[in-house]
Amino acid sequence: MTSTRPVVAVLFGGRSSEHSISCLSAASVLAAIDRDVYEVVAVAIARDGRMFIHSGNPAELATIDGVLPEVHAVGQQVLLTTDPTIRGFVSVDGAALPSAFQRVDVVFPVLHGPYGEDGTIQGALEFANLPCVGSGVFASSAAMDKAHMKAMFVAHGLPVGPFEVVTAQQWSTDKAHVLQRIDSLSYPVFVKPARAGSSIGITKVNSRESLEAAIGEAQTHDPKVIVEAAVGNMREIECGVLVDEAGVPRTSVPAEIIVTGDHEFYDFDAKYLEDSAVLDVPATLDEQTTTRIQQAAVAAFTALECEGFARCDFFVLADGQVIINEVNTLPGFTSISMFPRMWQASGMTYPEIVAALLRDALRRGCGLR
Repeated sequence: MTSTRPVVAVLFGGRSSEHSISCLSAASVLAAIDRDVYEVVAVAIARDGRMFIHSGNPAELATIDGVLPEVHAVGQQVLLTTDPTIRGFVSVDGAALPSAFQRVDVVFPVLHGPYGEDGTIQGALEFANLPCVGSGVFASSAAMDKAHMKAMFVAHGLPVGPFEVVTAQQWSTDKAHVLQRIDSLSYPVFVKPARAGSSIGITKVNSRESLEAAIGEAQTHDPKVIVEAAVGNMREIECGVLVDEAGVPRTSVPAEIIVTGDHEFYDFDAKYLEDSAVLDVPATLDEQTTTRIQQAAVAAFTALECEGFARCDFFVLADGQVIINEVNTLPGFTSISMFPRMWQASGMTYPEIVAALLRDALRRGCGLR
């Protein structure tokens, strides 16, 4: 007998360098969805982009002996159809699928990085008339590209730190001028892939001698690179934004990342593999600074036309100035990630956060809005 519960399809894995982080986030989401309210199907995306039915068992997506989880190309392969009359997935080999895969009501794309957080999957879902959790095509794409994101912040009067953008064409045809532009920022600088996350491919560069190697490392993840001036004597503060039942963006308490040990910044190992950072939730800030951060988070969320939720990252300088660094439209979503921790400190449990996001996606639906 067919269930009357709305069907949630959880997508995870993907083609980006954040594949394993997506699996970790998906494990927490799958464990949190209320099965009395929703019927859940899970679709795992391998690193080559193929989709497979997954059991949806969170235990299969755990880190074991320091080895991060990964989607293996095994099991029944499916395709996301853009036919809105099917509403979901079809089997590659024509074999029958459980009916829930073809009557999906809402999709939770727990996908980080390119081909998941950058508007590509959001566009496919929009075409298929499938509501999805989080931002749509434009905001996802704009926030994924740090260069365009910062340009939009500047256009909306939000303070950003000095930066330079290096395209593959510029680097191959006019390297001397690129290096000159970066020198004008003064060292140290951070060299980053323009369209990646989880601190993957980032290098802190203290002199010109190390710059070319750092750009080469960033280009292994993205041919487009952004170089940001290091902000001295600053605090790294984050703030969550979550849209309420009335469609109004609300903010969590801010939190602070304090890097410890031998790490010069909050890199991939410090985030996911080592106990090398203290997450102070809520951050120890005066009321005025807290208010400025929360107001700037809503302003940034609105400037990018984000939907659903986002994590906004800031630098707070010694003089109290607040500089926005970036907005993540699909932030890390494990039960211990910063976004859910900030909202837990604000009075919402992890399952309540997931439930609110699903309700918001169903409320918004698809189409122009």
